[in-house]
Amino acid sequence: MRFFVIAQLFAVTVCARNLPKPRIPVDNPMTPDKIRLGRLLFYDKRMSVNGATSCATCHRQELAFTDGRGCGVGATGQMHPRGAMSLVNVAFDSSFNWADTTVHSLEEQGLRPTFSTTPLELGVQKDALLRLIQTDDEYRPLFRRAFPNESDPYTVANVAKSIATFERTIVSARSPYDRFHLDGDENAISESAKRGEILFFLDRGPACFRCHGGFNFSDSAEFHNTGLYNLAGQFSYPIPNRGLHEHTKRRDLLRVSDTTIRRKINLFADSS
Repeated sequence: MRFFVIAQLFAVTVCARNLPKPRIPVDNPMTPDKIRLGRLLFYDKRMSVNGATSCATCHRQELAFTDGRGCGVGATGQMHPRGAMSLVNVAFDSSFNWADTTVHSLEEQGLRPTFSTTPLELGVQKDALLRLIQTDDEYRPLFRRAFPNESDPYTVANVAKSIATFERTIVSARSPYDRFHLDGDENAISESAKRGEILFFLDRGPACFRCHGGFNFSDSAEFHNTGLYNLAGQFSYPIPNRGLHEHTKRRDLLRVSDTTIRRKINLFADSS
């Protein structure tokens, strides 16, 4: 019953708050049984190579489904070059990760931390994962109910589908900003925050909205130059955070354009 209510609340929240239509694949519809299964997998530490880490370890609810770290830490203690991204409102996103343009859905994204070894995140072996869902007394009936039309529902693809379905229920629409704009509650945010919003959207000011656009402030349909390079030397992006080059291998993406450099220098000059 609880997960039926969650599924209903998800649909009602999206409609009532005038949010965009969530991106739900045709072959992976939202169902209460799948949400319940996905939640169990999300919090199960047996999903890692050594039973020490789960998805929830790096995506903690009390920290907006991040881990609060500047750089993530994998199941074996390996430090990652970047932090765990928030899962709030990922149901509406069309791109994921920091720079990987090859991932287009939560289902695809979930497989990366599950099996990746460079860097190692969960690092579970596929054989071990399949053995877990095929033999565990709780998982066996849940997979059957979540995927009733499949002769063999115990697959890696269905693990990814289940976790993605649960992640799509992580919707926030009651923040102070939401109440201020959607409900007309003038007291939901402070006067200082209202002035900050003006600066946030000021094109000749900080222009924060250029990278943090849309209702979710993520502008997740694009990747942006964040300017995290050194102005000294050859103006190249340092290892290990080389952005799109890590996945495209395009050498031209290793260097910063002259236009970008001039814009960066002018920005510093204007602010001094």
